[in-house]
Amino acid sequence: MNFVSVRIITSDVQRLVRFYGEITGMPVTMYTEDFAELATPACTLAIGSTRTLMLFGSDIARPADNRTAIIEFRVGDVDAEFARLAETIKGAIVQEPTTMPWGNRSLLFRDPDCNLVNFFTPVTAEAIRKLDS
Repeated sequence: MNFVSVRIITSDVQRLVRFYGEITGMPVTMYTEDFAELATPACTLAIGSTRTLMLFGSDIARPADNRTAIIEFRVGDVDAEFARLAETIKGAIVQEPTTMPWGNRSLLFRDPDCNLVNFFTPVTAEAIRKLDS
């Protein structure tokens, strides 16, 4: 088994495509007006419109209603990313860069649909070993 993707359901695909493209600096591929993907070497973040839900059944997901998952990106320097994104995430910051007890330096903010996003950098030798193994 291979974990390959997380999909965000949204009522505004273009808004999330612009946001994730801007914060990651990576291209987001639009397959249709209702579906896009941001592919990284480790995993893919898919963005699907509410219209795609009818393919799976009724009322299985609601956009902008997530309060349980955190979308995480490992970055080279959290503090540099915070400085770069200051204007983009202004008003959406949950926690400025902070070193967590498990050894990662984390920046928490919300995307335009209020999904929680974590940019993190391992800063202790133990945290680096865990992610590299």
